[in-house]
Amino acid sequence: MPPRVLEAPSYLQAFVLSGVVTVLVTRAFLQAAGYPRLGGGGFHIAHVLWGGLLMTAGLGVALVFLGSAARILGAILGGTGFGLFIDEVGKFVTAGTDYFYAPAAGIIYGSFALLVLITQAIRGRTRLSGPERTANALYTVVSGLGTGLTDLRRKAVMRLVRGCGPDVEEGVARLLDAVPRREPPGTRFWQPWLNRGRRALAWVTTHRWVVSLVVLYLVGEPFVVVLRVVEDAATGQLPDQREWGAVLGVALSALITAVLGIRGALLLPSDQVRAFRLFKLALLVDLLFGQIFSFTVNQFGALAALGVDLFLLAVVTAEYRRLCRRAPTTEAGTAEKRR
Repeated sequence: MPPRVLEAPSYLQAFVLSGVVTVLVTRAFLQAAGYPRLGGGGFHIAHVLWGGLLMTAGLGVALVFLGSAARILGAILGGTGFGLFIDEVGKFVTAGTDYFYAPAAGIIYGSFALLVLITQAIRGRTRLSGPERTANALYTVVSGLGTGLTDLRRKAVMRLVRGCGPDVEEGVARLLDAVPRREPPGTRFWQPWLNRGRRALAWVTTHRWVVSLVVLYLVGEPFVVVLRVVEDAATGQLPDQREWGAVLGVALSALITAVLGIRGALLLPSDQVRAFRLFKLALLVDLLFGQIFSFTVNQFGALAALGVDLFLLAVVTAEYRRLCRRAPTTEAGTAEKRR
């Protein structure tokens, strides 16, 4: 089995993000421009063709050039091409090649959600063996021959081969001596904004009233969705929905989310760690299941609700991690008191 790449989750993340941005920009541009057609007469150059070209270019960059920079560029080009490709999925799942096929938005969302799941699974399971760590260290050394390696990167290489044997460590150290040194890059223009976002999220999660509002929303909002569907069914409006099956899917997801939310709320007084684990699970059910149907019903108008869910997930995850870090200390203190 070929050795795995340590930075594979970062490459996949770049692929997914560039694909998502491409879909959103493409839809926004086409709507603003009135959905123009490129070509004339009997010809129509669909943007799925440009997508295939960009995916080929991304693969070509990754196959021809060495180094992380080439992998990242290949991932971005491939992700952009995939975004252009998947944006036209409605044309390929309908007999009438309908670009505006309602479930297409759900298919697009589901495709990217699956890619995110794969990325997270790889990120959580990338525990490399000794030979794999050595291979990644050598790959980093080779990629630095042209541009050089910073001191921080050199330390990371040596950490990779630590424990792989004295011969390997000595050999990699000698190879590093042959690689030119490079000064660390300056501050990127986006880094201050990223740091501000992290501080803002930390500020939000340290305020208990914000966490309380999130819990109330998690418990109450799914009931509102279910009640709306029940009302439509009672008044006979549900069968009139264009995608009423997807509406039922939204309702089922909301019902599951509500049950998990209520169970978590009941556990709050006695076991906050389990409670927030259930809150996180409820949000994941909505993100990975319910939002597929929501995008089918509301099309890309569901982006606002998706943004809210992602914010809630960030708050709940931060609180869950805080509680998990505090749990061992609390349990130790309780055991000491019992003695």
